[in-house]
Amino acid sequence: MSLHLILAALTAAALLPAQQLPDVKTERPAPAQPIAYSHKLHAGQLKLECVQCHTIPGEGDLATLPPTAKCMACHKTVKPDSPDIVKLAAADAKHEPIKWAPVYRIPDFVWFNHRRHISVSGVTCESCHGPVKEREVMRREKDLSMGACMECHVAKSAPFNCNTCHEQR
Repeated sequence: MSLHLILAALTAAALLPAQQLPDVKTERPAPAQPIAYSHKLHAGQLKLECVQCHTIPGEGDLATLPPTAKCMACHKTVKPDSPDIVKLAAADAKHEPIKWAPVYRIPDFVWFNHRRHISVSGVTCESCHGPVKEREVMRREKDLSMGACMECHVAKSAPFNCNTCHEQR
């Protein structure tokens, strides 16, 4: 059976009507963030690796956002008078997380494990998130639809049965 026939069957059998499904395909402009952050500077020029800030703690599945203390390890001395670093320092002093606007979000009914994906040869953060090291600001620019994921699974000879990504009820 071709991938397109499988996708058509799965779409027809979806639990939610299509108009209620979240849009995961369309590129979007960068959301407004509470603090300016340049991936181009930090990941590109300074060569920080994704996992230095976006850790996958313990047995967790999801990449996390860094605590303010991680940022302040450098920013106590690097640009401490910058208005954004002043905001960061204030949040850190109160032990409050920064309320970042989500850029990449998948529907709640999809199970995704960052740890499993980054352990696959040839799969990098850029595979799903685009050329992050070239971005001043992050925006969703990659297709995260079921079709795109299934095409990748087929290309990588990964399983693509329903319960690979969806909880069976």
